[in-house]
Amino acid sequence: MADDRQGDVAPVPARWLEGPFGRLRCIDLPAVAGGREALARMPWCHRILLENVMRQPEAAQRAAGRAALMGWLETGQSEAEIPFAPGRILMHDTTCGPALVDIAAMRDVLAQAGGDPARLNPAVPVATSTDHSLPVDVSARPDAVRANMANEMARNAERYRFMKWAAGTVNGFRVFPPGTGIMHTINLERLATVVSIEIRDGEPWAVPDTLVGTDSHTPMVNGIGVLGWGVGGIEAEGVMFDVPVSLRVPEVVGVRLEGAVPEGSLATDLALTVTQMLRAAGISGEFVEFFGPGIGRLTAGQRAVVANMAPEYGATTGIFPIDEMTLRYLQDTGRDAAQVALVESYAKAQGLWHEPAQVPRYTRVLELDLASIRPSLAGPRRPQDRLAPAEVPAALRDAGIHGGGAPGQGGIPADAVAIAAVTSCTNTTDLGLLVAAGLVARKARAMGLQVPRWVKTSLTPGSPSAERRLRRAGLLQDLEALGFGIAGYGCATCIGNSGPLLPEVAEAVRREGLRPVAVLSGNRNFPGRVHAQVDAALLASPPLVVAYAIAGRAALDIGQDVLATTPEGRAIRLADLWPSAMEIEAVTTAASDPADIALAAAEADGSAAWAALEAPGTARFPWDATSTYLRPPPFVNVGPDSQREGPLVAHPLLVLGDDITTDHISPAGAIPARSDAASWLVERGENPQDLNVYASRRGNWEVMLRGLFTNKAAVNHLAAGLAPGQSVFALTGEVLPVWRAAARYEEAGLPVVILAGERYGTGSSRDWAAKGAQLLGVRAVLANSFERIHRANLVGMGVLPLRLPDGWRFDQLGLEAGDLVEVALQDAVLKPRAAVPVVLRRRDGSLLRGTAMALLDTAREVSLIQAGGMIPTILRRALAAGRA
Repeated sequence: MADDRQGDVAPVPARWLEGPFGRLRCIDLPAVAGGREALARMPWCHRILLENVMRQPEAAQRAAGRAALMGWLETGQSEAEIPFAPGRILMHDTTCGPALVDIAAMRDVLAQAGGDPARLNPAVPVATSTDHSLPVDVSARPDAVRANMANEMARNAERYRFMKWAAGTVNGFRVFPPGTGIMHTINLERLATVVSIEIRDGEPWAVPDTLVGTDSHTPMVNGIGVLGWGVGGIEAEGVMFDVPVSLRVPEVVGVRLEGAVPEGSLATDLALTVTQMLRAAGISGEFVEFFGPGIGRLTAGQRAVVANMAPEYGATTGIFPIDEMTLRYLQDTGRDAAQVALVESYAKAQGLWHEPAQVPRYTRVLELDLASIRPSLAGPRRPQDRLAPAEVPAALRDAGIHGGGAPGQGGIPADAVAIAAVTSCTNTTDLGLLVAAGLVARKARAMGLQVPRWVKTSLTPGSPSAERRLRRAGLLQDLEALGFGIAGYGCATCIGNSGPLLPEVAEAVRREGLRPVAVLSGNRNFPGRVHAQVDAALLASPPLVVAYAIAGRAALDIGQDVLATTPEGRAIRLADLWPSAMEIEAVTTAASDPADIALAAAEADGSAAWAALEAPGTARFPWDATSTYLRPPPFVNVGPDSQREGPLVAHPLLVLGDDITTDHISPAGAIPARSDAASWLVERGENPQDLNVYASRRGNWEVMLRGLFTNKAAVNHLAAGLAPGQSVFALTGEVLPVWRAAARYEEAGLPVVILAGERYGTGSSRDWAAKGAQLLGVRAVLANSFERIHRANLVGMGVLPLRLPDGWRFDQLGLEAGDLVEVALQDAVLKPRAAVPVVLRRRDGSLLRGTAMALLDTAREVSLIQAGGMIPTILRRALAAGRA
C-alpha cells in the first residue's frame, strides 16, 4: 500500500513501530499532514479521519480526502465529502434483528435471481449484543436475575434462534448471548482496542480502532479515544455490504475543560450540565471534542458518561483524546501489557496523544469550568432540561404533579416515585457511580431506613463484572437490603422495559388518576418511554436514585428536605447519606480487579440456555409462515426500474408537532392489549396477557406497521380530535388507523407525505421509524428540522427528508384532509442541499408557495434516493457481482 502509485499521486507515507507488540507498519500521519505543527492544528478526530482516508484503496480517493481535510484546516469550513471505512460494526438485538431479517430476505432475492445466497456476507466484522429486550418483570427479590432471564429466553427464543442461525451461517457475525451486558459496556470493557492490528497486503498494520454502531449512544466508547458514532440499522447494512460511507468534512466544536469536578458532584452531574450547555449552544450533528487541562482530572469512566450523552446534546460524537487515563482504563479492565504499550506508542507517534497545551482549530470553542458542576437532575420530559435539586418541585408542578397534599387511598402520595432504577450503560459502566450508590445504601441501611412499599426498585448494570466488584466491596448486600438487587444485565428500564408497576400503584393510576414519577440513571425520559403509565421521569445519578427511592416522593428538594425518619425518630437528609469523594475513590480502588472482566464474561458467554437453543444451518433461512416474530418484509426488493419524475402531488397522512421522537413514531415498550398490533397477534394464537414488547417484534413488519404513531404524544393535527395512530382518508372523510388510511391511498394510487415541526426523529436510532414511513407509502417527510440519525434512516429507505420553507409551521398552516402538497421532485436533477419548490394546494383552491431544502448531505445520499434506498442498492451490487 505504501508504494501504490496512480498517475502523479505520491505514495502514502508509512513508518514502522516497534515494541513489545512486535514490528508494525502504520501511516506516517505527521508526514501526511505536512509536519507535526500542521497536525497539531487539526482536531484530534480529524486526525483519525485523515488516517482513515489515507487507507482508502484508490489513490484518487486518498488525494481528494486529504485535500478536503487539509482545506478545512485552512478555512474552517468545507462542503467536500470524504470516505470513511469503519473497522467494525456494533449492533444490539432489536436493530440486529430487523437487519438480519433484511439479510435473510435479500439472500432469498439473490437465490431467486440465480445467485449464490451464501455470498452475501458482511465486509467488516459485526458484533451484536442481546440487551434491549430484557424485562424487569421481577425485582427486589433474590431470584430476580434468574426469573427475568427465564422470561427473556421464553419470550424471545425464536428471535434468538434466528440470531444463532446468523452467527453460524453469516461470516464475520458474532453474538453476545443474553446476560452478557449492555452493548456499550461490552464495547468499552471487551471489544475496544483503541489501536487495532490489520493485515494489509500481507503485512501487519497498526490502525486506529473505529466503528459505527446501530445505537445513538455508540459514542460512549469515545471516552477512551475510539472514534465511533451511531447510525441507523439501514446505514449499518450498507457498511456491512461495502456500500461506502461518505460524509461531509465534519464541523468540530471544541469544548475546553479546566478545573476539577468539586466535592459532592459526580460524572452524571457533569454529563447533564454538558447536555444542557451544548443543546443551548445549538449543537446539531457536529462532532464535539473535549480538550484542555481539565481532561486529565477526569477518569475514563467519567469521560464515557459524558461521551454517552452525545445524542442528547445533539452531537454526532463527543470524543476525548487518548492520554494516561486511557491507558489506566485498559489496564484496569484486563488488557494485556503489549496492547497498552501499542496504544501509547502509536498515539504518541501519530499525534493522537492529548497534549493539554494544544489548541487545535475548531468551528467554535465553548468553555466549561469543571469547578462549576453541581448536583443535577434532568426532566421531567427531556434530557437536556437540567434541574438543580431545588428546581424539581416547580418543574413537576408545571407537569401537573404536586407534592405535599394528602395521600390518596392506600397512603400513596400524589408525587409518588413509582420506579427507582439504577439502570443504563450511561451511569453503570463507571464503577465509581455504582460505588457511590452502594455507599448511600450502606449508610441508609445502617440507620434502619427502608424504601416505601409503592416504589419499584431495580439495579440493571451494564456488565456482569459489576456483581463481582460490588460484592468485593461489600456493597451488594446493602443495595439488596433497599431493593436494589441485580435484576439483570441489559438496558431494561432505560429502554422502557421496566416491567409492570407494583399492583397498588397501577391500581391507583387506574382508579384515582395518580400520576407517579420515575427516577432513573438513564439517558432519556420522553413521556411514556420509561413506562406507559408514567409521563414524568427524572434522570439522576445512581446515588440520587437510591435517595429518591428512600424518600418515596419526587416533588421535594432532594438536597435539603428531609428524606426519611429513622426508627428512633431522627430526620435524615441527603447530607447524612452522601459519601465523600475520598470514600468513593477508596472503595472503588479496593473493589477493582483487572481479572473481573474476563472472568465474568466467560461465565456469561457460557450460558447454558443459549447453548441449548437449536438453530438451522442453511444458507437461506427457513421462514415459518405461522411465525409472529419473523416475516420477510415487502420492502426487500431491487427497487424501482426508473427514476421518479416530478412533481409529486401527495396527500398529507400525518401533520405532527415538535419533538416527535422515534419512540413516538415506532414504539418499543409493551404491546397494549387493545391495540391493532395486539389484535393481529391474538388472531394468530398469541396470549393477550403476554404479547411481549414492540422491540422484540421488530422482525415482524405486520406488527410494527400497526404500532406506528400510536404513542399518545404523537398528535395528528390533520383533524381535531384524532386518537393516537389515526388519520383521515381524504377521498371519503373516513377516520381510520394510520396504516389503514395509508393502504387506502395506495389502493387509489395516491402518494402521501408527512409534515412535522422541529427536531423530528429525535431519540433512539430506531430504523423502524423510517422503515415504517416507507411501508406507509410516504414519499417525503417535510419538517422544520430533523435529528441526524433519523434523517439518514429516511434516506436509507428511499424517503426524501425536506426542510420546510421558512415560516411554514404545522400549527400555522392549518392543513386539512383534502389539501394537497405538491413537491417539485425529480430524481434526475436532485443534488445535495437542493432547493425544492413546494406548493400547498388547499381544498378551497388557494395556494401557498415556498421553497424547501432537500436534506441530502452527500452525493451518495442522492444516489440512495434515486435507487429507492439502501436495500435495492445492496441487492443490485450483489447481483452485479454475481454476474461478474
